[in-house]
Amino acid sequence: MSRGEKMKVLIVGSGGREHTLAWKIKQSPLLEELYVAPGNAGTAKIAKNVDISAEDIQGVINFAKEKQIDMVVVGPEVPLVEGIVDSLEAEGIKAFGPSKAAAILEGSKIFTRELLQKYNIPSAEFASFGNAEEAIAYVEEKGAPIVVKADGLAAGKGAIVCETKEEAKDAINKILVDKEFGDAGNEVIIEEKLIGEEASYLIFTDGKTILPMVSSQDHKAVFDGDKGPNTGGMGAYSPAPIVTTEVEKVVLEKIMRPMIDAMEKEGRTYKGILYAGLMITKNGPRIIEFNCRFGDPETQVILPRLESDLLPIMQGCIEGNLAEKEVKWKTDACTCVVLASGGYPGKYEKGKEINGLENVANAVVFHAGTKEVDGKTLTNGGRVLGVSALGESIATSIDQAYVGVKQLSFEGIYYRKDIGQKALK
Repeated sequence: MSRGEKMKVLIVGSGGREHTLAWKIKQSPLLEELYVAPGNAGTAKIAKNVDISAEDIQGVINFAKEKQIDMVVVGPEVPLVEGIVDSLEAEGIKAFGPSKAAAILEGSKIFTRELLQKYNIPSAEFASFGNAEEAIAYVEEKGAPIVVKADGLAAGKGAIVCETKEEAKDAINKILVDKEFGDAGNEVIIEEKLIGEEASYLIFTDGKTILPMVSSQDHKAVFDGDKGPNTGGMGAYSPAPIVTTEVEKVVLEKIMRPMIDAMEKEGRTYKGILYAGLMITKNGPRIIEFNCRFGDPETQVILPRLESDLLPIMQGCIEGNLAEKEVKWKTDACTCVVLASGGYPGKYEKGKEINGLENVANAVVFHAGTKEVDGKTLTNGGRVLGVSALGESIATSIDQAYVGVKQLSFEGIYYRKDIGQKALK
């Protein structure tokens, strides 16, 4: 690397995950300059925001060349699935994240399901359909509860858990006939509803070595008690007590290791972050889905617990020498509560002034949907802020996070009051 060991880093994305990545990378002694494209009001305080959309791959390449960026860290799934890493590498620019061929694990649920079957990785029974009548006939045969999913990317909202056959038929029609998720819904997957508790498990990998992260659990439903429609995630906590040492061993040996090996065998070497959405059933962990990037809001509880410098770990993933890197974690627990705009995940208003940001002392506020206008911080999305706090126990970290939440306000503010409660049972 040029200019001594100091690095110029560009983070791609504008959400809570990207602000958290910026916050963590900012702490690295290896960092020279930090840019975020396009970023938000939070990243603007610690990095230079660049007005380039996360999906403008050519724009990202041009900027990276102009500024002689040493590493591009890609946050969101859409540019990864579209091949941003390949495009950057073709220009000689190092990029953190999987190639287009590897990101298909998130880009196509059908591809992933078939691979899981081929390599005998524990998952749910499934079938895929491009035709609504055939899909409905399958539901009639299998009964409910059952899960209907759009095959492609649907911003975390493409999986519909159906308690009755009627709900399943509605979901099939929504996806295949009404095209509610556009081309992401050209095909549907219908799978058995796994019973148990969900957890998120992430690893760093260079395609060979696996370095596990600490476990976490996010809260997808919008209302307390896991009621209401799915969102991108209303909060998270780490560690997830449901992921015991025994469960973790099974996840690594039966799911993560076989998946990385399978991708290698398929000629799709997987580098970067592999995120497993798990259901911990009475018969052990089952994989629900893979994501090809850091989770949002899981990142907001995982990275505050990371003691090690993140940049060398990312370099190890890119350069294939992850085995030489060390990852240390804090023993403290972490909880993140997401503050959303009233009405989310349905219709909501933007442009509301956020008050109290300077008052939060005992937690870190990660910005998601925010922008700065004339010195004021305004809401600019459905999920607006994430308040993350460490504590000696999950109970303490929950209390600290809610102390932080109480300092903040904007018109229509909404958040769940029960984040982390499952962990206390």
